[in-house]
Amino acid sequence: MIEVVRPGPLATVQDLGRPGLAHLGVPRSGAADGRAFRLANRLVGNPEGAAGVELTLGGAAFRFHRAAWIAVTGATLPVSIGGRPYGTNAPCHVPPGAVVEFGMPVSALRSYVAVRGGVAVDAVLGSRSTDLLSGLGPAPLKAGDRIPLGSVRGLDPLTVDVAPGPSMPETPVLRVLPGPRDDWFAPDALRTLTSAVYRVSPDSNRVGVRLDGPALQRSRHGELGSEGMVTGSVQVPPSGLPIVFLADHPTTGGYPVIAVLAAASVPDAAQLRPGQRVRFSAQAGTRAGV
Repeated sequence: MIEVVRPGPLATVQDLGRPGLAHLGVPRSGAADGRAFRLANRLVGNPEGAAGVELTLGGAAFRFHRAAWIAVTGATLPVSIGGRPYGTNAPCHVPPGAVVEFGMPVSALRSYVAVRGGVAVDAVLGSRSTDLLSGLGPAPLKAGDRIPLGSVRGLDPLTVDVAPGPSMPETPVLRVLPGPRDDWFAPDALRTLTSAVYRVSPDSNRVGVRLDGPALQRSRHGELGSEGMVTGSVQVPPSGLPIVFLADHPTTGGYPVIAVLAAASVPDAAQLRPGQRVRFSAQAGTRAGV
């Protein structure tokens, strides 16, 4: 098993979430940056959905009570095993009893730790993910926690030495599909969204990225009846300041959605840090459906 020596600012167990339960009010949850999470599992020969640990701003330390292979992806950060430095985006061997320490990433926000065999905490509604909005799944990790590991029998052999992940630009550009409720906004609101520079608010979390910048003006008063929400929805509350929904977003909402992130931009949104600048661009010729 793994013993948590310190969890850092926030460490949670994640897998690929609880899809297909939104009609019951259960959010999908799962790894916020699914692209980095899947890569970590592939590097240690796990199925892509095997549970691992999501670190927010690093700072964690784990003691391994048995030998293991790990891979760290996502936000690049210093990694040491038994006091020796190791790289990210590559399989690393951990001797029994060694402490693995994670520093603070220079850029981006979330790092992923995959362990060969996966993390074997109890599943809730078919997933081992921690959902901070609904409270489903295991609690965020704390010092002294002991995390069971799964079996390595039958896993694919380790065949990749290193697989560098994408770099995060200083000011990422997120692609959006207009709609489904852009008709609730002033004619220039979408132009404002896709031409202005926004800054990530410190109030952001796994539920959503809250943005500071030019307000998006409404053309209709009142509110919508609650309707389904998807990951990447750009919802606009009465303040006019957009919120980009991430993994732990609610399944329904009553504020209009002016646009939805293209799927390829969701991992980039999940890596935005408080204070970071971000821009949006409209994906030509496509619209988000209701």
